[in-house]
Amino acid sequence: MTDTLRPAELHVPPAPDGSHSSPRTLKRSIGVVGGTLLTLSCVTPASTLFVVVPDLFGSLGTATALTVAIGSLLCIAVAFCYSELGTLIPSAGGEYAMVSTMAGRLAGWLVFVLSLLVVVIVPPVIAMGTADYLAPIVHLDPSAAGAGVMVLATLAGLLDLRANAWITGVFLVLEVIAAALVAVLGFAHSERGLGSLASMEVAGADGHADVVTGMLVVSGLAIALFVTQGFSTAVYLSEELENPRRNVARTVLATLAISTAIILVPVVAITLGAADLSELTGGDIGAMVTAWSNSATGTFVSLCVALAIINAGIVMVIQNSRVLFASARDKAWPGPVNTVFAKLGRFGSPWVATLAVGVPGAALCFVNLDTLYGVTGVSVTGMYLLVAVAALLGRRGHHHHAAAWRMPLWPAVPVLLIAVLAYILTQQETEYLLWTGGIAAAATLYWAFYLRPRKDTRWLVSIPEDTGA
Repeated sequence: MTDTLRPAELHVPPAPDGSHSSPRTLKRSIGVVGGTLLTLSCVTPASTLFVVVPDLFGSLGTATALTVAIGSLLCIAVAFCYSELGTLIPSAGGEYAMVSTMAGRLAGWLVFVLSLLVVVIVPPVIAMGTADYLAPIVHLDPSAAGAGVMVLATLAGLLDLRANAWITGVFLVLEVIAAALVAVLGFAHSERGLGSLASMEVAGADGHADVVTGMLVVSGLAIALFVTQGFSTAVYLSEELENPRRNVARTVLATLAISTAIILVPVVAITLGAADLSELTGGDIGAMVTAWSNSATGTFVSLCVALAIINAGIVMVIQNSRVLFASARDKAWPGPVNTVFAKLGRFGSPWVATLAVGVPGAALCFVNLDTLYGVTGVSVTGMYLLVAVAALLGRRGHHHHAAAWRMPLWPAVPVLLIAVLAYILTQQETEYLLWTGGIAAAATLYWAFYLRPRKDTRWLVSIPEDTGA
């Protein structure tokens, strides 16, 4: 357990000499409903369905629904870990605060680096899908459209969190309507029976059916885990949730259940409703919707998805800025950098940290999409693995008797999760493992030569006072 763990008091104004007597904290301003809306928006079920899932259709064909279902089952175990640790450690640092506390400062630092990779890469990955769904109205370059969405999301992220909860809530309703419409149309135009979900076929280059192997399904699980990954946003927002000991677990588990239904049911409907295997493997969901109905319906769905992508960008920028803010408050960087990233704006949001994650996100819209997908999948799997390790260690010492939500079937759940996630990592492409491993190695060197020698003044993981406990 880290020797620097301590509660952070409520924000105290700077002393006359400019020094701060305690770390700055975020304001508890949202309840479980607002937190669930924000978290669901970060999962962004519709944009994930329309942007990420088509790539799974392209590689897994009829096995896509099975892969997403297995990934969702694994995410239940992950959600248990997040819920227990999130109620014990209600910090905007999310994974790194939890893992630092339970598994040590180096493990927490590596989780922070992996989470930073995820939170910086995922928004542009989603944002670049905007151009495809604005095509019925205007043709845009995918990279330029994605960069524009990131800029818009960054500006919105500077606003008050409560205002963003209402904005994202309205957008969320529209994307749920779009997903439901796809599900209804797909089931109404079913071309095959439920048995096809287990047929494990994908259209080959010659148009004939190829068999999807078990190894391909295991490899695809890294992306399937990413499909519902946004439920972890509840942990990032735990410092701003009222009564986090109760509401973090409720938000995490409710979000996972709702988002799984919103994504998995349309995936099943699309699999059954595609005219043939080639159309399914092509993954053009907009074209399928138009074929099942008419161009007006297809345009409506496309516009709802475009709004969902903007919605996701807003919430992800909010989440990401909180991670960077917390890392500065916990002295992860040289002094001047910490001071800048810890600044709060007039709306109570960490405005410099918001700009610091939004602007690079816009730049990443011009990077190869396959590389972004691959690195994200490896990073998410590695991050979940370390969180599971922390959950396995989470009942040592005084934490065993602390007031917190407790997962069922502990320690079997984290042990099984560790084994499965480690195996999934071994099945990923070498290129993406090397990219992610290289970044983790560089982060370890930073730890060894800068953070560790300054353990009394750097990487001081703080746990804000739980005023609602």
